[in-house]
Amino acid sequence: MKFIADTHIHSIASNHAYSTIMENIEAARQKGLVYMAMTEHGPKMPDAPHIWHCVNQWEVPSVYNGVNILHGAEVDIMDEEGTLDIDDHILAGLEWVIASMHTPCIKPSTKENHTKAWLNIAKNPHVDVIGHCGDGRYDFDHETVIKAFKEYGKIVEIDNGSFGSRPHTESNCAEIARWCKRLEVPIVVDSDAHFAANIGVFDKAIKILTEIDFPERLIINTDVERFEQIVAQKRAGLNR
Repeated sequence: MKFIADTHIHSIASNHAYSTIMENIEAARQKGLVYMAMTEHGPKMPDAPHIWHCVNQWEVPSVYNGVNILHGAEVDIMDEEGTLDIDDHILAGLEWVIASMHTPCIKPSTKENHTKAWLNIAKNPHVDVIGHCGDGRYDFDHETVIKAFKEYGKIVEIDNGSFGSRPHTESNCAEIARWCKRLEVPIVVDSDAHFAANIGVFDKAIKILTEIDFPERLIINTDVERFEQIVAQKRAGLNR
């Protein structure tokens, strides 16, 4: 598989990452990526940047050194009601919004609570991508939730960075991908890079998808035209 975009990347704006935006752009260019996204954590993560970083990221041009830049965020889910740590009016002005569960923001609880949280997130029109939901600490009803992701037009992320760092990611991602295949829910393969050299590294995710014969037509970042259609739809609805 050839990938043209990495849409989940962090910079030193978050203290647990190690590269600058410029270093990330250069790494994306060297990997031959056409698109990359700026997706810093929302402000409730302990070392996340101030909300002004999110609002002010338009200082970075939409194209730099031949790489198309998507201005976005990895917003944190705070509770089972689907509360997010960035306000809707800000999310409405971003090009790429990932919603994820992180232990400092929402403590793992029950399968029922996690399922309820994802069902509420599915209904949020400002969320584009479901972030690393293969995390075994947040088990949920895969069939029910992925049907909701399909209904509300969400993209499911297979996060290469989660393998080895979040429990049971390999088996959960395989099962989630099978449901996405069965229900024809689009996915995006991302690095979740916290260091520039890891941008565009998708080896573990590719292995899982290959093993289950996942159709490439459902992977949005393997084709420029397919990816740009989705980006164009998102940009058409921006409130800036």
